[in-house]
Amino acid sequence: MNNKLKSIPQHRASFLVYLCIMSHSIQDTIVALSTPRGEGAIGVIRLSGSNAISIVDQCFYGQNLTNSEANTVHYGKIKTEEGKVVDECLAAIFKAPRSYTKEDVVEISCHGSQYIIQEVMQLMVRSGARLAEPGEFTQRAFLNGQLDLAQAEGVADLIASNSASQHQLAMNQMRGGVSKVIQELRDKLIEFASLIELENDFSEEDVEFADRKDLAVLVTKIQGTITNLRDSFAHGNAIKDGVPVAIVGNPNVGKSTLLNTLLNENKAIVSEIAGTTRDVIEDTIQIEGILFRFIDTAGLRATEDVVEIMGIERTKEQIEKAQIVLYMAEIAEDYPSIIKEYTSVVSEDAKSIIILNKTDAFHACHSYDIEEAISTSLRRMPVIALSAKEGNHVDKLKQLLINQVKGMKGDANQVTISNLRHYESLVKSNESLQSVLNGLAMEIPSDLIAIDIRDALYHLGMISGEISTDDLLSSIFSNFCIGK
Repeated sequence: MNNKLKSIPQHRASFLVYLCIMSHSIQDTIVALSTPRGEGAIGVIRLSGSNAISIVDQCFYGQNLTNSEANTVHYGKIKTEEGKVVDECLAAIFKAPRSYTKEDVVEISCHGSQYIIQEVMQLMVRSGARLAEPGEFTQRAFLNGQLDLAQAEGVADLIASNSASQHQLAMNQMRGGVSKVIQELRDKLIEFASLIELENDFSEEDVEFADRKDLAVLVTKIQGTITNLRDSFAHGNAIKDGVPVAIVGNPNVGKSTLLNTLLNENKAIVSEIAGTTRDVIEDTIQIEGILFRFIDTAGLRATEDVVEIMGIERTKEQIEKAQIVLYMAEIAEDYPSIIKEYTSVVSEDAKSIIILNKTDAFHACHSYDIEEAISTSLRRMPVIALSAKEGNHVDKLKQLLINQVKGMKGDANQVTISNLRHYESLVKSNESLQSVLNGLAMEIPSDLIAIDIRDALYHLGMISGEISTDDLLSSIFSNFCIGK
């Protein structure tokens, strides 16, 4: 194994060998456009590798980059082999290990012309660089120990974030919020695992190094932390993909009108004909930095129309999937009828808001406070009367939605996961830890307990990349953009 491989943590070395054999060598200097394609004021071309500085130096005129100090920016001209000026640009120098990839990195900021970018990229390739593969810069950061796998996935989520809440979630993961918790769990478990393994080495002498009661207490405590992380996935995934909000109710109560009002556009067809909406219609908007995914559904009613029946079945599916259910009814209805219809379609534990629509058409239609009556009957469930058509009190509805999301968060200091891979690993690790507890209760031999502990450690290690496979890493980094 060469010196490059020796400098890399052992759990990453096997994948590195795989890359060298099956793909390009990681010792190559790579180049890619790091800004979006298309015309723009600036285009940033990034190079990483041991020859990054010398390659750029071959065609950069204005400053000797090889002899320049790290973390400096230099003005100059990019010229072809024939001396033709391609562009005036800035070259930023980052020297190993103080760079994103822990390798020498150069970032060329040139004008955003597609012609200029293409010419500079081709010039870099002719000078000795090769085009980077998707995610290869972050892949190198991982292989060189700059990031663990969970942090690398946080980078991808950060790039994809388009709301304040998504940005905050990704930043926490990229800065190691998830990784820190996982590492603490692994460290505690490894300490006991080493004692169990020591017992196995001295099995013939019948000695006990690990106190079984202490191990049971530790495993139970770790399970509690894992359970909290696992349960945070529903909220984290909703924030990442947009909080799904299903708008449901009987036909003609104003569901499509409400969707159009929330989106401020005519997304859904509105008419007085019952059953106009036959399929789910959805779109997203941001409210106070949180992305909501609103889903307009077919009206719930008895019908013999085959297409409408299919739409109603999809409505029921969306109710099950939604994080929040907006149940709509007309304010003119009696509150016992609204409660009966609501409880027949929405589960008791669902996060819901009941909307009494058409306040513009029905004025003072009840001698009692219908909002208070319904809310009291349904254990203080949020209830709001509004006019979707006129937009009256829609702002209050938005605030209720924000309050519902805040109610999902739980402890503000708790780390939240949003990655399905992390969730699945936590579930499997928890199952292995339960097997450890079952084994301790049954007083099974320590070598069998050790198997379950190793299995729990394996699944926790899959999250941070302490344990990894070729297929896993290839799958993760291939979904990155080329320049990252």
